[in-house]
Parts: sequence; structure tokens; C-alpha cells
Amino acid sequence: MLDLAAALERHVQVLAGDIGERNVFRPDALHAAADYISQQWAGRGCVATRQNYQVQGVPCANIEVALAGSVHADEIIVLGAHYDTVRNSPGADDNASGVAALLEIAGMLGAFPPRYTVRCVAFVNEEAPFFFRRDMGSLRYARAARQRGDRIRLMLSLEMLGYYRDEPGTQTYPPLLHRFYPECGNFIGFVSNLRWARRLRWLVDAFQASSDFPLEAAALPWWVPGVASSDHSSFWRQGYPAVMVTDTAYLRNPHYHTAHDVPATLDYVRMAAVTRGLAESVALLGPGAANPARARSA
Repeated sequence: MLDLAAALERHVQVLAGDIGERNVFRPDALHAAADYISQQWAGRGCVATRQNYQVQGVPCANIEVALAGSVHADEIIVLGAHYDTVRNSPGADDNASGVAALLEIAGMLGAFPPRYTVRCVAFVNEEAPFFFRRDMGSLRYARAARQRGDRIRLMLSLEMLGYYRDEPGTQTYPPLLHRFYPECGNFIGFVSNLRWARRLRWLVDAFQASSDFPLEAAALPWWVPGVASSDHSSFWRQGYPAVMVTDTAYLRNPHYHTAHDVPATLDYVRMAAVTRGLAESVALLGPGAANPARARSA
């Protein structure tokens, strides 16, 4: 686990420390991050492909590697994380943490062969001013998948995985949810809309069978603040099931979208436990169910 934690820290340090703020307003940094992701996967023997397009004259790309499923090769699990940042933030937790996990999961799945084909995708342009608009990378990807007729069983959006606190009062929630969830920010959250609650349970079952890391899950209306605020919403819009995996962002991390979202603020040991749990749970996903899930609907 310590080796994995060190690898995750190295990725975050390169993306958020060495490269820093990365978006179309700093194209050299955005391209450096894209090249780093491609090089890391190539070093593991993975063939990375790019979905290229231009935004405001700046070349942009979603970057993907695919691992063939051993049983259900024609059905797909997508794991995605955005590699761009909001302006004026180095984006260690948001979202170098998700990208770091994505890089390592692609390699780990070689040791845990998945039953379904898995596509690991680093998305561009998740942050404003592109969120929920046509140049959002994940929306471009999801639309192309729908046009191809891709059979996506589930999409996992890895959105901030690195910030944890054990003190009471370190976790906040949208209105009323504090009555049902813990006050310490030491868990990983799994969130879906109401439509895809059963797919949420499917994933939670697999994670709980693979890891004892603290987990809280919720199927909520899409309009609850924060529920639709990442790349999974692009897949919902195309009719695909999707779940966000998150440390809950601004509901926990005081450095969210600021210049203080730096590598030193993250907990890489706990981030490693989540990353390993996700890799093993994706490999475990199959038509059967594991333990009863603890997802709550509201």
C-alpha cells in the first residue's frame, strides 16, 4: 500500500506541483498534463488513444486506454477523471487526485482482470466555463459513445479522492442530509441520481466486498447541490448509468478551487486504499450481487 501511496503522490506532484494550473487559458500546461498521462500509460504497455478537438483555437484531447473484458468483452465500464483545473488553482485534489488514481487503476487491472471491458479516460474541460456545455470533454466523449452504440454498463467519475479528516464537524452536506450521514470527513462517497440507484448498489456491493474503507452512498435527485457536478452528468444526459466517487469536494475540503489546493494537503495512504478498492471492485463487477448495499435514497 505504501508503494501505491508513493506512486499516487508522484503523479499529483507532477500535475499539481510541477505543471500546476492547467486549462485552455494555459495551453502549454494543459498539453503537458495530457502528455504526462499518455506517457505514464505507455510506460505500462497501454496504448493510449486521443479524442481530439479544438476550443478557442486550443487543441484539446480526451485520452483513453482500454482493457479487454475476460467475460463480457462487448460491455463496457468507463472510469473517468478530468485533468484540467479551474483558473488560479493547481488542482491537487481537484482533480490530480482522480487522475492519479485513474493512472494506477489502469495498471492494477492487469493483476485483477476485469470481466467487462474497462475504458480509463482522462477528460479535458470539465471546469468552468465548459461545464455542462458542448466543449466539456466528457460530454464530447459520451455523445460519441452513444452515436457508436457503445454498451456502457456503468461510468465511474473519479472526482477528488484525496482529502480526509477525522475531526467532528469536518464534513458538511446539502440541506437536511446532515441528519443521515456522519460529521467526520473520513469516508469516500458514492453518489448517483435516482434513476441509477440500482447501478449504484451494484458498485457499492463490489467495493464493500473488496475493501473495508469507510464508505457512504446516496442516490439523490439530480438537482441536489453537488450531485451532478462532475463528468458523470455527461453520461446521464446520454442515458448511460453513472456514479460519482468523491471525497465530497467543497463539502469537506477548504482548499477547493483555491490556490491552496496543493499536493501537501492530501492523504496519500487513504487515497491508496480507495484506489486499490476501486480497482478490485471494478474487476469484481459481474451479474451477481455481493453483500447488501447501504445506499440511501432521499
